[in-house]
Amino acid sequence: MSNIVVVGAQWGDEGKGKVVDYLSERADVVVRFQGGHNAGHTLVVDGKVYKLSLLPSGVVRGRMSIIGNGVVVDPWALVDEIGRVEQQGIKITPEVLKLASNANLILPLHRDLDLIREDALGKGKIGTTGRGIGPAYEDKVARRGIRVCDLADEKGLPKKVERLLVHHNALRKGLGYDQIDAEKLLQELREVAPLILPFAAPVWAELDAVYKQGKTILFEGAQGVMLDNDFGTYPFVTSSNTIAGAAAVGSGIGMHSIDYTLGIVKAYTTRVGSGPFPTELFDDIGRTLAERGHEKGTVTGRLRRCGWFDAVLVKQAAKVCGLDGVVVTKLDILDVFDEIKICVAYEIDGKRTDLYPADMTGQEKVKPIYETMPGWKCNTSGIRDVAQLPKEAIDYLHRIEELTETPVALVSTSPEREDMIKLKDIYKKTYLSFGI
Repeated sequence: MSNIVVVGAQWGDEGKGKVVDYLSERADVVVRFQGGHNAGHTLVVDGKVYKLSLLPSGVVRGRMSIIGNGVVVDPWALVDEIGRVEQQGIKITPEVLKLASNANLILPLHRDLDLIREDALGKGKIGTTGRGIGPAYEDKVARRGIRVCDLADEKGLPKKVERLLVHHNALRKGLGYDQIDAEKLLQELREVAPLILPFAAPVWAELDAVYKQGKTILFEGAQGVMLDNDFGTYPFVTSSNTIAGAAAVGSGIGMHSIDYTLGIVKAYTTRVGSGPFPTELFDDIGRTLAERGHEKGTVTGRLRRCGWFDAVLVKQAAKVCGLDGVVVTKLDILDVFDEIKICVAYEIDGKRTDLYPADMTGQEKVKPIYETMPGWKCNTSGIRDVAQLPKEAIDYLHRIEELTETPVALVSTSPEREDMIKLKDIYKKTYLSFGI
């Protein structure tokens, strides 16, 4: 059985939740390895909708689910999410959920700072969700963060809080905000500690054990590659590395343990929040994509910006992740169009290029160069057999393969878990070793 990393290959919201749920039936362990509760997955299982943020998708199916050390964890948000899922009939026990003891915590002061900074930026704001993810990662890198394991250290915790507040209170004073009361914060941490410590574990050791047993591990990324802190549209990015290589760093498993990397892409492109978006549409087509695709964020409820498929960005994502295949989701959303466009290159200052620039000024100058393909103008929703797809839809999928230099392994045709087309018979390659 292969160990697989699943990442979004655009700006997030590509449909990773459904794909991970689809794959998790044959997986033994599902791992979240980066991000926080700023990212959401929506699963539809037997007609019931589950909206997850911190919890790995495997919890819905009773698989061992791991929150890795690369995730920043808001303990109060985690407790709330566990409660919501349990109300839907899914029991979350320490046998099902394991939380990395060396994962860093998101505290109320992180949420405050996120909002304070975003407000100060005005029109130049990054588009953060305001949930404290960025400030928590800052404290982690600056070596002053509070970790899950610190909650069990009654003697050492006050010293760590004091050290943390030396920085934050000075910062708040300079920005004109009230100081954080150390004792109040400590009391809040002491109250939440017994609710999350039962789940704490050295997950790297747990993963090593299941790997030696030959069990299948599924690594579930959050956000998308173009929000990666290094390779995304910086500075309009998230605060973690979202590429496939982060799976090893964010969970404590060796690179040799990963066998296959799968990227998820929509049949078009969406983005939430601020930042460049070369193929964004402001016309009726963009509005149609948003309406048909129900393009609203799972966590934030924010409307997503919509545009045509950008093959340049996806190709770059494929290269930096080493993608072995992609899943194309929401193909059915394109059913109504007479023509469909794909961005095949860019123009910057009158010159053609197939590379997305790293600098912000260059990104702002990007103009998409499109190739137009005929639409199929028929219903593909719910199709599970490639033979039922119209020729124009198959041609579109083949063109995505050619432009991104990555095989299309699966195609999703509705939010339902089983509405998936398996393409291994078309391309004469067994993409995934667990039956796909």
